[in-house]
Amino acid sequence: MSTHFKRNLFLTNTSVEEALAQFLSTLQLDKPKAKTIKTTQALGRVTAAPVFALNNSPLYDCAAMDGIAVSSQKTIGASENAPLTLKLGEDYIQVDTGDPIKPPFDAVIMAEELFEGEGDDEIIIRQSASPWQHLRPVGEDIVKSEMILPSNHKIRPIDIGVLLSGGITQLEVLKKPSIAIIPTGSELIEAGAEIGEDSIIESNSYMLASLVENEGCTPNRHNIVADDYDAIKKALFDGVDNNDAVLICSGTSAGREDYSIHALRELGEVVIHGVAMKPGKPVILAIVKGKPVIGVPGYPVSAFIAYENFAKPILNHIATGSFAKQDNIVQARLTRRLVSSFKHKEYVRVKVGRVGGDLVATPLARGAGAAMSLVRADGFCIIEQEIEGLEAGSLVNVALCRPIEDLEQTVVSIGSHDLMLDIVADMMPSLYNSHFSSSHTGSLGGLMALKNNEAHIAPIHQLDEASGTYNIPIVKQLLKDRKMALIKGVGRVQGIMVKKGNPLNIQGLEDLPKHRYINRQRGAGTRVLLDFKLKQAGISPADIKGYEREAQTSMAVAAAILGDSADCGMGIMPVANTMGLDFIVIDKEEYDFAVPVEFLELPHIKAFIETLKNPTLHAKLEAIGGYDVGGCGEVVLID
Repeated sequence: MSTHFKRNLFLTNTSVEEALAQFLSTLQLDKPKAKTIKTTQALGRVTAAPVFALNNSPLYDCAAMDGIAVSSQKTIGASENAPLTLKLGEDYIQVDTGDPIKPPFDAVIMAEELFEGEGDDEIIIRQSASPWQHLRPVGEDIVKSEMILPSNHKIRPIDIGVLLSGGITQLEVLKKPSIAIIPTGSELIEAGAEIGEDSIIESNSYMLASLVENEGCTPNRHNIVADDYDAIKKALFDGVDNNDAVLICSGTSAGREDYSIHALRELGEVVIHGVAMKPGKPVILAIVKGKPVIGVPGYPVSAFIAYENFAKPILNHIATGSFAKQDNIVQARLTRRLVSSFKHKEYVRVKVGRVGGDLVATPLARGAGAAMSLVRADGFCIIEQEIEGLEAGSLVNVALCRPIEDLEQTVVSIGSHDLMLDIVADMMPSLYNSHFSSSHTGSLGGLMALKNNEAHIAPIHQLDEASGTYNIPIVKQLLKDRKMALIKGVGRVQGIMVKKGNPLNIQGLEDLPKHRYINRQRGAGTRVLLDFKLKQAGISPADIKGYEREAQTSMAVAAAILGDSADCGMGIMPVANTMGLDFIVIDKEEYDFAVPVEFLELPHIKAFIETLKNPTLHAKLEAIGGYDVGGCGEVVLID
């Protein structure tokens, strides 16, 4: 039955931005629901919670090359003028890439660098091997309990590989919303049907269905509904009852048979009818039973424009809890020199953020086995063929794989690593629509990044031996020409990490020379503290076996101990707790964030500070153990 209404001539002319904001504030979308699925079936799905590794990758210390495994100590002195002969079984074993390497062997010599000896079991070398040469240490790529993926992350093919390497066989993802698509119009026919004099082939609903699927939703297309008020109302009613949202095609304008607007007013609330855009002006934004219903104009271009401006952000929010952005290619300032092959066009994975007036690009690991760098990357710095490298400070093209709008609202952090950084990175997008990007270079490396204007903040825990205080003296020394502040972080307990049960009965620093040690890199706050304590105790670093072996984070130190390539190493209590290690307390320290005063007013820095003050963060840190959150988020100006 057809019902006639007066023409609807009172279309509004609300701006696109205002219309969307008004609709969202009225709509009040619920948080997406979650379900557990197999990792192998997760492509294109969106993580419902952060995903943490269940095991290390590699699982053990292994060979990075084909060749022989040796004890580096036994190769000292080998040279072109003084070749050294090694015996199979006594001095070396043969290994292929990926083979486990166990003590007493601690290095690999490539097959290309070996020469045949007189006997079948003899090998001649003409160059000594350095400790950990051509080895992939346990946890080099993935460390057990580190965050592999944050929440609200759309899973890509590379993510699946990394998840499986990290021991994740199933994970929580957001449920796919179902979206009803209702084409209306008595003149419409299906493609392939007999064409009449006044027929129009219906195509908009199929275009919309593809767009909906592209947003990670399930499209449910309704059969064509004729221009009949009761039929349209019933289709809308059914669509709302059985789906998470509804797109109704046409019937949105001022025609005598444009019934969609009238049916929506009867069934629910029409928030917006008509926006200031061309084409696509007569769009409808309505709410029925708390669910969004979008009336899409009938002309194909108008339908597409309406979808992009309104349906896409709303459906993306229903599917992921956030809004979709568009990737592009940008120019960024390179923070470190890159060397490249003259023969190849190279794509270097980078982290990207805006610091001051420039986008800065910080290179990530370039090794073929560093799959996590693909997950962490914000884009790829493109080095063209016939260029041998790019200098630090160069402007480079970056093909972004994350939205530029997100990067504009990203806190760029370079410095010391802590587990809290992963938690902060997961919390900031949902709380404040801001993001957190961290690269781990140690405290000193972070302060140098601030000096070069390559970061917003530098996480540091640097002890000043003269005063016995943390952080402020080193900031004054290195950044004396810049107004600086400290954002207070957490108190942490530093100590010696050992295997569960402490089987070697390590009691303190005095026991380090008796066992295999793994150190932190030069400039790391943990190493500065160790050197200070060794000096106080009268212990020479030269007496500690493994003092020269460096790891970039406390997590990597813990992984080496768990993998039995080291007996002990300095780190923080939260890492020991997380990794299931025993811990010998050495000292307490302050882990803070150095920041130029000029950055304190940036919205994303303010969001970072508020995240540090958030009780949820404090509860998560206290659950890990080894943290003092008193004063977390307070700002201290440095005179």
